[in-house]
Amino acid sequence: MNVKTVKREDLDKFLNTEDKRSVNIALKSMLFLGMVSISMFFAGLTSAYIVRKADVNRNWMDFILPDWFLVSTIVIVLSSFLLFFVKRRLKNNNSVFGLVCSVLILGLIFSFIQFKGWEQLISQGVFLTGEGSNAAGSFLYVLTLAHLAHLFGGIIALIFATVNAKLRLYTIDSYLSLKLISMYWHFLTILWVLLFLFLKFL
Repeated sequence: MNVKTVKREDLDKFLNTEDKRSVNIALKSMLFLGMVSISMFFAGLTSAYIVRKADVNRNWMDFILPDWFLVSTIVIVLSSFLLFFVKRRLKNNNSVFGLVCSVLILGLIFSFIQFKGWEQLISQGVFLTGEGSNAAGSFLYVLTLAHLAHLFGGIIALIFATVNAKLRLYTIDSYLSLKLISMYWHFLTILWVLLFLFLKFL
């Protein structure tokens, strides 16, 4: 009976691979649970929006959704699109610094445009709270502010990814953190598009 001898380095390599796989699964599961929680939070807000709007005794004022929100939608969709090229560049052993930095800049531009949208709302007499406020405007501010708050988390992560990309720490075999950041950013993009369509057409 022949017994195959297993080299120590081969065993270590196997164990390291298994450890990395376990870590990957754990981190992806945590991210997935986080995204599910965020989705449930926004589902609750939009459900409350629908119920409040249907109330016959409502304090509800219809208004025009600012054009800035359409611009911000285009910006965040573009930023998310750029992240699809990360893996291809890593496969070709190219730097992803330009891509990640561009996504970060577009994320900051998105945030700035959101503030411009709120300025336009104020010019229409739509306020979050106080005299002259109404349920429709309050819901809009809460929904967009909540999304922006979660987006700031993504921006912080992108700053971290940009530094790592500048140092060329990402390779095709080692870019888990960037992959998770990309997944979260795609999620935020889809979430914003759905919110925009909800507010625009409902």
